[in-house]
Amino acid sequence: MVEKIFLNDKLVNIEDAWIPANDSGFLYGAGLFETMRACNGVVFRLEDHLDRLLTSAKALSIEHSYSKEYLADAVRKTLAANDLADARIRLTLSAGLMSQSQNKPAATLLITAVKMQPYPGQFYKNGVLVVLCPFRQNPADPTCGHKTTSYMSRMLALKQAHEKKAAEALWFTIDGRLAEGCVSNVFLVKDSHLYTPTTNTPVLPGIARKTVCELLIANPSTSLRTSKIELVEKDLTIDDLLGADEVFITNVIMLVLPVVGIEKHTVGNGKPGPQTKKIAELYEQFLKQSCKK
Repeated sequence: MVEKIFLNDKLVNIEDAWIPANDSGFLYGAGLFETMRACNGVVFRLEDHLDRLLTSAKALSIEHSYSKEYLADAVRKTLAANDLADARIRLTLSAGLMSQSQNKPAATLLITAVKMQPYPGQFYKNGVLVVLCPFRQNPADPTCGHKTTSYMSRMLALKQAHEKKAAEALWFTIDGRLAEGCVSNVFLVKDSHLYTPTTNTPVLPGIARKTVCELLIANPSTSLRTSKIELVEKDLTIDDLLGADEVFITNVIMLVLPVVGIEKHTVGNGKPGPQTKKIAELYEQFLKQSCKK
């Protein structure tokens, strides 16, 4: 079956798709993207992904003419056109052609959907190693906290981590606060509290991060919440990270991934901890419930 992609306003075969050489996303990384997960033919928290994209587009002055409803329909059409039930979906929105008038937004919209390839099962059974990123996150950078297509530093740090047999690299800010992974948000468990950096660190307001937080806050309307651990969002340091009983990282593809080593430091007893396992279980239950047709 020929892969179909959604480009600007229609579905096309992937070999027939092209983007102009003067597209600002290609030339300058002036764009945004969302990576989404579909289960059972349903896109997990699609509205949250699109809200984040549109909020970032407004904040970074990426002009476009797309409504949330149009984008949601385009995502679903792309999923259906590729006959996929479990998929990894990417929506990219660039600032468009450099030659266009400022009064006529010509953003480029590209949506792809491919078969879901999950992380190895051993990662969840045994936990993973992470390293400390040698680069620093600058809170004064206007792109911080947004999922932009200017992703070179993240990919470089992740490549270096993989070369050290690590699954992820954790970033700190220039003033020494724990921020996030290259492609994930980070959580620490200590003395029956779950800690995570605040979004105004700034870090990306991850959809998986949001899901974990919602499952942990006091919300009587959900049967999945647990009252055995309290959520705290605050500034965290390297001492907090190394002093944690448990550590895990999240994104919508990896779900809840236990961390058992940080460089040469062993987290807890070197095995996925009980709170991490419980949160992972709650998350997967919520994912299945959310993606029922």
